[in-house]
Amino acid sequence: MKGVILAGGKGTRLLPCTKVTNKHLLPVYNKPMIYYPLRTLISAGIKDILIVSGKGHAGDFLELLSDGHEFGARLSYAVQEEAGGIAQALGLAEDFSDRKKIVVILGDNIFEDDIKPYVESFQKQKKGAKLFLKEVPDPERFGVPEIKNGKIVKVEEKPKKPKSNLAVTGLYMYDGQVFDVIKKLKPSQRGELEITDVNNFYIKQGTATFEILKGFWSDAGQFESLFRAAQFVRERKL
Repeated sequence: MKGVILAGGKGTRLLPCTKVTNKHLLPVYNKPMIYYPLRTLISAGIKDILIVSGKGHAGDFLELLSDGHEFGARLSYAVQEEAGGIAQALGLAEDFSDRKKIVVILGDNIFEDDIKPYVESFQKQKKGAKLFLKEVPDPERFGVPEIKNGKIVKVEEKPKKPKSNLAVTGLYMYDGQVFDVIKKLKPSQRGELEITDVNNFYIKQGTATFEILKGFWSDAGQFESLFRAAQFVRERKL
């Protein structure tokens, strides 16, 4: 399978640091943030990887990562011209994916879990999607799944009254149908194509499976979570 790292967005929650660079190039302890999702994919045997960055910073990623040979990977690049949401950014990977199964990871997400067993499991899954959940103390900050009889029945984005203490993390696996789903999405109230709507399509279709992660997970997209991620990396020497 191929992998996609979504590293666009404006990084407004990390201003003023992101005035001069893409947030995914900021350090998390002793390495640029983008190194961690790269490590997650490469450790799982995924070596053919597309990085989708925002306008104005593609050259910085290229200068840092080159073609990926230093990491034993093959890197390609695409540019999201405007911040139109995670799903819109993923849509840029259609040609790269050959419309086959892909692993998608958000560039500001740091995972402790080895995802290789999940990649192997998804390869055997006939079709659909696989979502990754994590128990959190503040689920209202995230997309929250409602689970009944061992299945996700719906994901609600940033609910005031969460139906569970689980968050949908920034790791997803999709079949080639995902690009047709994205093309039919309508922008949300904030004018973006939402990945939650993509996930709810697969849930409604009955083809979404899920895993609950046991290890550390953080989205390093704001100062507090960036600090926690740096502390974890320092302690575990990732």
